[in-house]
Amino acid sequence: MRKKVVGIPKGLLYHYYHPLWESFFGVLGFEVKISPDTNKKIVNNGIMSAVDEACLPVKVFYGHVLELAEQVDYLFLPRIVSVVEKEYMCPKLLGIPDMLLACLTKPPRVIDTTINLRNSHKQLDQALKEICTIIEVPLKEGLKAWQAAEKRQRQYEMYLQSGNLPPGLTFNPRGIPIAVLGHGYNIYDAYINMGMMEKLHDLGATVWTKEMVAPNIIDNFAGKLPKRMFWTFGKQLLGSGLYYLNNPQVKGMIFVASFGCGPDSMVGDLLERFAHRGNKKPFMFITIDEHSGEAGLMTRLEAFMDMIMRRAG
Repeated sequence: MRKKVVGIPKGLLYHYYHPLWESFFGVLGFEVKISPDTNKKIVNNGIMSAVDEACLPVKVFYGHVLELAEQVDYLFLPRIVSVVEKEYMCPKLLGIPDMLLACLTKPPRVIDTTINLRNSHKQLDQALKEICTIIEVPLKEGLKAWQAAEKRQRQYEMYLQSGNLPPGLTFNPRGIPIAVLGHGYNIYDAYINMGMMEKLHDLGATVWTKEMVAPNIIDNFAGKLPKRMFWTFGKQLLGSGLYYLNNPQVKGMIFVASFGCGPDSMVGDLLERFAHRGNKKPFMFITIDEHSGEAGLMTRLEAFMDMIMRRAG
């Protein structure tokens, strides 16, 4: 009997939760099909299908979904509202399932369960029940698979917090420590960022990211602001950024944001002000969209690393 196939688009929150999602469906006996790495075809298809106001990562996500839609039995498109109590995810993520279903002509069965842990983690049980109903597996098996998947996710997060980049990216422990901050779908997607991480490696940098900073440290430094930030990723970027600005080992910071992202613009501006005021560390703000050019990026990275090396020398 053929295994049913669950398709997971390789975009947006995939870069954070892929061990959890892949393990969950794999333990339940499904074949998990991941869309390929972002390429020109995926980007072009996403741009043609998405609404004009969407940021580049959302447009790319459209392309990944279109790549999978006709090859799978189920399409995993959860509506993720909140994953931390009293915090929220990006508003554009909330509407992803509806926007995509509007542009797909013959969509497979969509797993669009709402994940909202804003008030309590108890809602997760209801979400798992809904997922199990859609994929037609007993709740008991689903809960068991979820526990195994959570363990795999924790192992992956601890691996990153130990000072590692995601598999596939080169880490140079002997380079000059540079903090590169941005959403995982911007800094870990080599096509979107035009190979920025490998370029920095070749220029002699050791890249440190927000995923390498423990959650308690992030909360501590983010708490230095007079008002709590309720965007989960914004808080993580701010807290890890302030930590790196106060870490004497880190010699500079690059903040990567998508054009049109309001929370990222605010967080990037705050970190730049802190960098210039008390820490006096070189700071570079990089904005990317579908019109960004590789030559211009390379010139900026080379100039930034030259400045870092002159200061270090």
